[in-house]
Amino acid sequence: MNTAHDSTLGKAVSGSASYDPGLLFAIARAPKRAELGIGAALPFAGVDVWNAYEMSWLDARGKPQVALGELRVAAHSPNLIESKSLKLYLNSLNETRFDNAEAVRACVLRDLSACAGAPVAVALRTLGNAAHGMIAPLPGESLDGADIDVDHFGPPHVQYLRSEADAAIVEQTLVSDLLKTNCPVTGQPDWASVQIAYRGRPIDHVGLLRYLVSFRRHDDFHEQCVERIFVDILHHCAPERLSVNARYTRRGGLDINPWRSTEATAVVPNQRVARQ
Repeated sequence: MNTAHDSTLGKAVSGSASYDPGLLFAIARAPKRAELGIGAALPFAGVDVWNAYEMSWLDARGKPQVALGELRVAAHSPNLIESKSLKLYLNSLNETRFDNAEAVRACVLRDLSACAGAPVAVALRTLGNAAHGMIAPLPGESLDGADIDVDHFGPPHVQYLRSEADAAIVEQTLVSDLLKTNCPVTGQPDWASVQIAYRGRPIDHVGLLRYLVSFRRHDDFHEQCVERIFVDILHHCAPERLSVNARYTRRGGLDINPWRSTEATAVVPNQRVARQ
């Protein structure tokens, strides 16, 4: 079974000058989910939305082409795709000739679906598509203005999470730009804005902010961190509905934006924020 430490993370690699799907590296989701008490029956629906800002290939005559890629990996897929391996794979397309952009899309769809173990959605957009480039803050009430002292930066501290048991049911969307986690192999920081939308008893805002800050020294991949946040809030605050959406800043021309929700039918946006 592949682990993060078996991947190319933290290692010097030369990549490939020609198309090479063998560069893709799958990491099983199940072991980390087991740590959270998640079995085969997932407590959420979701998707990992990737934006690839450095996609390029050659047309049939050798002329370079560029595009923005949007990749959607379903949360129910057995594997996540390790990001450095995806970067190396996409680089292997740089000097590969394709008849047209649809041939590129079909190739990437086939290879990523095989790596993830489930169908992956792939869209390519031209750089002139202004809608893809729109930047706006995540909708919701910001938690970050709270006047608090903080002295716990890891591991994630679920004791901060609490809801008002006797209060009326509310619907709230809460946002923080203070989420920081770390790569489990290299220790490099990963920065994100996170949006938490729920229906249920009011969640204590100060406690929620302290909980998010307590990820500051936590080592896990983006997808695993978002699933931990989702499961912790679900277990400790018991909302009727819950979604957690994190927008991570890009690294190596890629950003990863996991979304997990109790609502399987929800439309998952791909809204860039200021740091993306």
